Amino acid sequence: MAILYRTQAHATGGRDGVSKTDDGKLEFKLSIPKELGGPGGDGTNPEQLFACGYSACFLGALRYVAGQAKIKVADNATVATKVGIGPRDDGTGFGLEIDLTITIPGMDRKTAEDLVAKAHVVCPYSHATRNNIPVRLKVA
Repeated sequence: MAILYRTQAHATGGRDGVSKTDDGKLEFKLSIPKELGGPGGDGTNPEQLFACGYSACFLGALRYVAGQAKIKVADNATVATKVGIGPRDDGTGFGLEIDLTITIPGMDRKTAEDLVAKAHVVCPYSHATRNNIPVRLKVA
């Protein structure tokens, strides 16, 4: 695989610390949600960051496959991503589950579902999660 872009980030303090990219474009406080036994707080968490990244990446993949097929995707198309975290049934730590809801205004359902299926094949986040994290796709 020929790498086209690479980035790097560092975290200190774990889930209750700070994370930032080496180029200085992102820096944010992390807080452990109350649901995970933490104090809550005004910081973000890895699950929120994963949801943001997957949403943006999947929408990019959707626009890519639509462009390949010469199909216009509305500028206000959205991908809403829910990330759930909890203990794995086999007792080996924690796992994630993902729900993607894709909304493409002005597009018929069949075309939208076809593009979503193709985007799920090419999206790097979908590749990373395939066969190890449940990902559910829904066209709204």
